[in-house]
Amino acid sequence: MSFISSSSDLSTDRLVLRPWTMAEVGAVLAGERRDHWADDFPAEGDRVIAGFIAETPTALGEYGQRQIIESASGLVVGAIGLFWPPVDGAVEFGYGVVESRRGRGYANEAARALVAFALVAPGVEAVTATVELSNPASVRVLEKAGLRRLHGDARTATFGTA
Repeated sequence: MSFISSSSDLSTDRLVLRPWTMAEVGAVLAGERRDHWADDFPAEGDRVIAGFIAETPTALGEYGQRQIIESASGLVVGAIGLFWPPVDGAVEFGYGVVESRRGRGYANEAARALVAFALVAPGVEAVTATVELSNPASVRVLEKAGLRRLHGDARTATFGTA
């Protein structure tokens, strides 16, 4: 699997990872609906990310938060993004796909593309993500994206490329 970077979009075989716009953030926070959103977008995690972006405008842009767009339909089906800037050479990322699109490999495809993109970004030597162990599907996404468990406790684990 490879990704293509066009302007600030990242494209995979089936997805486009496009930076959020402030208009999209505002619509999510206002509880509005957009025609280009899957019926179950935004999910709770997407609302959290929209709030994070509203409070941290630097979360927008090439190395920030992105919407996951299903190429075939043009619908926004989730979100993924880097928590920029890197700290000691490591950058964390997070992701979520709406329930109606789970089980299709979209989270895995988006995560692999974002990890590959991050690893060639300035100042990045490693990519990490923290996951709740009660979500085994998310653990598998990280493993399939090439991350391995670095540390954790009974509730969460941090995975990384280094």
